[in-house]
Amino acid sequence: MPNAYLLKTEPSEYSFANLQRDKKTVWDGVRNPVALRNLGEMKSGDRLIIYETGDRKSAVGTASVVAIKVTDPKNPQMELAAGKELPRPVTLAEIKANKLFAASPLVRMGRLSVVPLTLEQYKFFWKADSDETHDLRGHILCHNLVIEAHAWFLAVRSSSL
Repeated sequence: MPNAYLLKTEPSEYSFANLQRDKKTVWDGVRNPVALRNLGEMKSGDRLIIYETGDRKSAVGTASVVAIKVTDPKNPQMELAAGKELPRPVTLAEIKANKLFAASPLVRMGRLSVVPLTLEQYKFFWKADSDETHDLRGHILCHNLVIEAHAWFLAVRSSSL
């Protein structure tokens, strides 16, 4: 089973939109020793969440590892392919508020640019939208029932007059 990681990028330098436009890119320039170790553990097919730093501070999309080239251990290069945009951006505040991330380097080591994710953490980025969508659908259904009940009440009331 493929592993999952979160990659941070500064959108003013290279955004997820750039990755989608380019379809593939080489990810390099990582200098932090922990991030380098995480990058070195990646394999072709691993799943990625792309997180934009700066003003946005949100996970915004997915990608996958195509290949890893480690000719220089201090500057490994990863080729990655663009995936899909997340249904909605997942903010850093939402991530920090979720107990799944309590011990995560994403929260504990804020400047780490390559962060391993558990399967549950990876799924969270997709589920964050589906829970909200489910709640919204329930709200709309309830609202529609209220409208139908009100229409029925008005019809009954006007027929009895």
